[in-house]
Amino acid sequence: MIGLGLLIIRIVLGLTFVGHGAQKLFGWFGGYGIKGTGGYFSSIGMKHGTFMAIMAGLSELIGGLLFTVGFLTPLAALLIVITMLVAIEKVHNKNGFWVTSGGYEYNLLIIAVAVGVAVMGPGIYAIDPMIF
Repeated sequence: MIGLGLLIIRIVLGLTFVGHGAQKLFGWFGGYGIKGTGGYFSSIGMKHGTFMAIMAGLSELIGGLLFTVGFLTPLAALLIVITMLVAIEKVHNKNGFWVTSGGYEYNLLIIAVAVGVAVMGPGIYAIDPMIF
């Protein structure tokens, strides 16, 4: 049953990040694509906004894909965590904790889930246990 629970967590979190990456990179799912995301990143003081948009999009897309299938799970979690730490630092931290005020509550929950799965392992329904 633990393996099934971890699979559900990995699928939901992983595919959510795939979607966020696709928003940034391709403008899918209501996203703004590289140009729009890069412009936003520049507007909040990030240097090289377009480059950072590509890096964030790739981190989310690749991290999400790896997390979903449970392959290189610690790396996948790291990509997700780094993205969330940057989001907290650049956008949410100034607004306090609660998401209803634009705070970092949601980002912190994502970090906890990603780190928790990386520490526990991705479960039996994953690629990692077949290889490692």
